[in-house]
Amino acid sequence: MAKPIGPLCNLNCSYCFYLHKETLLSTVNNWRMSGEVLEEFIRQYIQEQTSEEIIFSWQGGEPTLCGLDFFRKIVALERKYMGGRIIHNDLQTNGTLLDDAWCVFLKEHNFLVGLSIDGPRELHDMHRVTKGGKPTFDRVMHAVKLLKKHDVPFNALVTLNYDNTKHPLDVYRFIRDEVQPRAIQLNACVEAKTFKEVAPPYWDSIEFPTLGDEAAKPGTPSSIVYDWSVDPDDYGTFLCAVFDEWYRNDIGKTFVYNFECAIAQQMGIYGYMCVFGEICGKGIALEHDGEMYSCDHFVYPKYHLGSIRERRLSAAVFSQQQKKFGFDKKYGLPQYCRDCKYLALCHGECPKNRFIRTPGGEPGLNYLCSGLKKYFSHIEPYTKKMAAQARSGQEVTG
Repeated sequence: MAKPIGPLCNLNCSYCFYLHKETLLSTVNNWRMSGEVLEEFIRQYIQEQTSEEIIFSWQGGEPTLCGLDFFRKIVALERKYMGGRIIHNDLQTNGTLLDDAWCVFLKEHNFLVGLSIDGPRELHDMHRVTKGGKPTFDRVMHAVKLLKKHDVPFNALVTLNYDNTKHPLDVYRFIRDEVQPRAIQLNACVEAKTFKEVAPPYWDSIEFPTLGDEAAKPGTPSSIVYDWSVDPDDYGTFLCAVFDEWYRNDIGKTFVYNFECAIAQQMGIYGYMCVFGEICGKGIALEHDGEMYSCDHFVYPKYHLGSIRERRLSAAVFSQQQKKFGFDKKYGLPQYCRDCKYLALCHGECPKNRFIRTPGGEPGLNYLCSGLKKYFSHIEPYTKKMAAQARSGQEVTG
C-alpha cells in the first residue's frame, strides 16, 4: 500500500496509530510523494506483477491532501506502464475533502473508495475530530451523498473502539441503512501504551498481564492499552450481535468482510482479512519518501526494508527479512493458540496485538483472545452450514 502524503492528515482522530509517524518519518522534503518516487513505484509495481489484474491501494494519513492533480498523474503513469494489464485503484479516505470534482474523477477512473465512519453521529464524533477538535460527522455524511450522487462504489471502514462497541446494532444498522456502502469492514482498535516508542513484538514480556487480568482491559489504572482501545469482551459481543442481525436479515444483501472471511476459511479458502491469515508480509507499506516497511502497522526502524530508489519492490517483498516477518506470525504463536479449536479461523490475529500471557503464563497471546473466542464459538455452527451450502452449490441462506 502506498502512502503518498505519509502520515499527514487533516483530522486528529484520538485512536489513530499513524499520526505519530510524522515525528518518526520527519523529513526536510515536501511530504507529498515526489514525481520520481511515484513513477518508479508505479512502473515497478506493474512490471513485477504476474497477474493480469493489478490493484493499487492509496492510503495515508489522508491521501486526498495530495490534491486531484497528483491523482491525475497517477492515472497517467498507470496508463503509461500498464502494457495491456487491467488496473484498479483503491483509495482509503476520511471523506472530509471530497467534492464534486473529486467524485467525477473517482467515477471516471473506476476508483473504489474506502470511507472511514464509526457509526451514528454521537459515536462517530467521539473520536473522529478535526485538528481543532471539531466533529466531522456532517462532512463525512456529505461525502456519502456525493459518492452516491456520482455512483462511485465505496466501502465503509468502521473502527471498533471502547465506545462504539457498546452499541453494536446502532452502529451496524446505521451503516447498513443510512450509509449503504458496497461492503463493511469492522476493524478492532487496539494499541499498547508503548506503541509510539516500542515496535511490536519488542516489548518487555515481563510486563505482560495474563488473560483476564485487570491490566488486560482498557480503562483500568494498570491497563497496558490506551483507554480508547476496544475491550476484548465487548469486541466479541459486538461481533456476535451484528452477526446475528446479518444472519437473520442480510445474507446476500449486505457484504461484511469479517463474516465472509470466516465462511471462506471454513471452506479452506484464504480469508479476505490479513489479520486472520496464517502468515503476514503481503501488505508492505511504501512511504511518501520511497522508504519501504514490512506493514503500515510496523513502520518502525526495525522493519525498514530499504528505499525503492535503491532496491526493487520484489527484492524487498521476497527478502529474508520480510519472509521472517511473514512466517513469525505462524511460528511465533504460544502453545495455547496452537491447541485452540479456532486456530484455523483466527491464526492468532494481528501480531501487533500479541502482548498478554496465556493462562499458563506463556507470553505472546493476542489481547483480543477472549473476544475472538466468544465470536468464533458463536458463529461456528452457522458458518459451517453456509460453507457446506457453498461447497455443494446451493444458495447460501440463513
